[in-house]
Amino acid sequence: MPIVHRVDKFVVPEAAREEFWRHVHRTHGILRSQPGFLEDTLLEQHSGPGRFNAVTIIRWSSADDLPAARAAAEAGHRAAGFEPAEFFDRAGIEADVANYVEVERALGVVSAGTGSPVVSTLGDLAGRSTATPEQSRG
Repeated sequence: MPIVHRVDKFVVPEAAREEFWRHVHRTHGILRSQPGFLEDTLLEQHSGPGRFNAVTIIRWSSADDLPAARAAAEAGHRAAGFEPAEFFDRAGIEADVANYVEVERALGVVSAGTGSPVVSTLGDLAGRSTATPEQSRG
């Protein structure tokens, strides 16, 4: 089974930022102790036009690990008296969450003649630079 990347993207209003990260840290503390947890990354937008200003990524050894991890997180929320849906509604937080697998692994794609996975950014594939206009000029 391929490694699963759980990617959660959020639009977090500034007024809710501190409370949001407090809940994220508590939840990830629970998830880090679950079977199949490999690593996590918590990101906050630094620059760029994207609308999501907070992203969390967790790598799991397989999809089989997800149900128990979800149950543990939900139990932790109940124990803390935290209801994520209520908090998101009250704070005006939008979420986009999904599980992903690496394209190269899922499709078995390798670079011609090298046997190495093909890695490219979407910007490269679309023929668009990811540089800012200022970087492009100079």
